Amino acid sequence: MKTGSHQTIDAESALTIKNLSVDYGFTSNAVHALRNVSLTLHRGEVLGLAGESGCGKSTLVYAATRLLPPPGLITAGEVWVKGADGRQHNLLELSDRELRDHRWVDTAIVFQGALNSLNPVYKVGYQIKDAIKVHRPEWNAERRQSRAIELMDMVGISHDRLDAYPHQLSGGMRQRVMIAMALALEPKVLIMDEPTTALDVVMQRQIVQQIMQLREKLGFAVIFITHDISLLIEIADRIAIMYAGEIIEDGNAMELYHHARHPYTRGLIGSFPPLHGEKRELGGIPGSPPDLADLPKGCPFMSRCTYARAQCAQYNVHLEPTGIARDADNHQVACQLYVERKRESVPLPDPLVDE
Repeated sequence: MKTGSHQTIDAESALTIKNLSVDYGFTSNAVHALRNVSLTLHRGEVLGLAGESGCGKSTLVYAATRLLPPPGLITAGEVWVKGADGRQHNLLELSDRELRDHRWVDTAIVFQGALNSLNPVYKVGYQIKDAIKVHRPEWNAERRQSRAIELMDMVGISHDRLDAYPHQLSGGMRQRVMIAMALALEPKVLIMDEPTTALDVVMQRQIVQQIMQLREKLGFAVIFITHDISLLIEIADRIAIMYAGEIIEDGNAMELYHHARHPYTRGLIGSFPPLHGEKRELGGIPGSPPDLADLPKGCPFMSRCTYARAQCAQYNVHLEPTGIARDADNHQVACQLYVERKRESVPLPDPLVDE
C-alpha cells in the first residue's frame, strides 16, 4: 500500500475505485474493456450498475476484486477498501496471502450462475462452513454449524438443506445459499453480479426483497449489477450507467430515472416498460456499441447519438455535475452537450431540457 495514500480516501466510503483501466490481450489489438473508471460506494449504500451487455459492468467488479481471468490485465488504477483493522487498503497492491485474508471478510461476491459457483461434489453445508473455517480457525465445529444454521435462517432455507448437494436445490435456493456464503463473515461490501438473471420473475422478487431486508439488518453496502434499470429503480439508492468501458452518468436512482441527462441513459430507460403508470411505446437505441479494440476518438456514443455534433469527436469523456439547477451536485454526466451549456451557454436540445 502506498504510504499515506489512504488519507485521500473518503472516510465514509466502503469501496473506492480510482482510474481503473483493464485490457483484454497484450498486443496492439488489445480490447480496452475499462478506461479510467472511478467509482465510490458509500457505507450502507445500494449502488446499481447498469448498461448493455459488453459495456464492462462485470469486468469492473472482477478487476476490482482481483478475480479477473486471463487474458484480462489491469493496466492502471487503485481499489481501496476499509479493512477490519479500520484502515484503507489498496486491493491491487496486496500480496496473494493478504488478499485471501480480505476476501469474504471485507468484500464478498455473489456470481450470476450459482450452480456453476457451488462445488457439485460437496454438500452446501460443508461449503458454507469451509469458508468460515479458513477465516475463523479458532471456531470449533459446533460453532461453525451454529453459524451455518443461522445463515440458512437468514436466507429463508430449512436447516436440513445443509445436507443437500447443489443439484438437489432449486435455482432460487442455490442463489440463496450463495448469498448465505457471501454473508457468512459479515463483509462490509457485497457485490452481486446479475444474481437474478436466470430466475423467474416471482423468484427474482423474493431474492431482491431478501437482499434488501438483510442490508437493513446487517448494514453492508451493495453493488448490484444488471442490465435491467427497472429493477434498480426499486432497490438502488444510486445508479451508475456504463457505456463502452466508461461510466457516463451517475446519480440518485429516482432522479436519474425521471431526469436522465445522458442521451444513452434516456435511450436505455426508454427500452424498458414502465413499472407503474400509463403504458407508453418502447423506444430503442440505433446502431451497435463500438469495437473496444478500435475505439473512435472522442465520445464513444457519438455514432449512435441523435444530438452528436462536431465537438463530440474531441470530447474527453469524464463525469462532472450537470450544471442544471434542479439536479443534486452528485448527479454527474459525461456529455459534451452539458460542457457547452455550462461554458458557452449553448442551450440543450429540446428533448433533454427538463429543468
